[in-house]
This record gives sequence, C-alpha cells and structure tokens, in this order.
Amino acid sequence: MEYKLPPIGYKYNALEPFIDAETMKIHYTKHHQAYVDKLNKALQGYEKLQDKPIERILINLGRVPIKIRNAVKNNGGGHYNHSLFWPLLKKNVKIKEYLLNAIKKNFLSFENFKKEFTEKSLDFFGSGWVWLVLDDTKLKIVSTSNQDNPISEGKIPILALDLWEHAYYLKYQNRRAEYIENFFKVINWEQVNKNYLNGLIRL
Repeated sequence: MEYKLPPIGYKYNALEPFIDAETMKIHYTKHHQAYVDKLNKALQGYEKLQDKPIERILINLGRVPIKIRNAVKNNGGGHYNHSLFWPLLKKNVKIKEYLLNAIKKNFLSFENFKKEFTEKSLDFFGSGWVWLVLDDTKLKIVSTSNQDNPISEGKIPILALDLWEHAYYLKYQNRRAEYIENFFKVINWEQVNKNYLNGLIRL
C-alpha cells in the first residue's frame, strides 16, 4: 500500500483574503505531496509498516527500524500533520457551544485561550506547529518542532497551526503575528469540535 495525498476538500482560493490561493496551491501540491512521496520511498521494502495507518506508526515510532526512523518521523509527520490541517480551515464557522464550554473550563475564557495560543505561536522559534490537544481529559496548548506530532507523546491533537514559513510567507513575509490573527478567522470549528468528541471517545 502507498500513502496518497488526501483531497483538500475546497478550492485554493476558498480562504481568501486570509490565506491566499497561491500559498494553498504550493503548500498542498508541492510541500504535502513531497512528504507523501518521501514517506513512500522510505517505507519501500517494509511491507508490514506500509499496511499500517500513519497515525499508528507515529504513535509507535520506537518500533520503526532505526535505519528509516528519522525519515518516517519527518515525512510521515509531515503527511499526518497536513492531513489534519486542511479540514481545520474554513471561513465563517462559529464555535460549537459544547467545545466553547470545554475551552472556558480549561482556560477560563475563550479570550484567554486565544491569547495563550497566540503567544505560544509568536514565541515559537523556527519551524513547527502549535496545537490544542487533549491530554487525558484536559485541553492544553503545546508546540512541536519540525513535523513532530503530539500523538507521539500520548496526546490527541484537536486544532493545529502550521508555523513553517511556507504556510504563510508569500502573503505575510515576516509578519507572523498577522498570519496568526487571521488564522482565527478561518478555523473550521465544526471540525475542531468533531476532533474533540472523537478524542474523548478514544480516552
């Protein structure tokens, strides 16, 4: 079995003006595709791994042969992270009351959550991701470097922000703060709520 690029689910210009069409096209067809291609190449000759969902492989990275572990971690992580990321993007979606109440319970208010998420994203150095995760039954904000994912640490990702420069540089250049602010205008809260409910079921 070979891993494949998942459908993005919308047109490249669907997130304009907050995320431009050219960035979406390059991000999806070039960067994500490259992770898929390199993952498939790394797993050639490892049939037992090829048959597993990439999530299971990343959860059990310690079982991946040393020879290909870094390649699988980086490219498998890139494939998995982006596959989570695309459905999280949609304009004009209101947050669900159930999820909003959970955020208020863990962060006291939505404003506190947004502030902490923004500060974590602004303070992050280099390339990586900032996540809202389920850690046991609690919602927490964490960051990972490169294409690492919280599932490798036993946490369940609920929301993700890509902080690699290729995710925003064409439009925002060095203005990461503006990119982060506009990210909150394209969060698909329906998908975040679904991720949250599915995460609770898995606990």
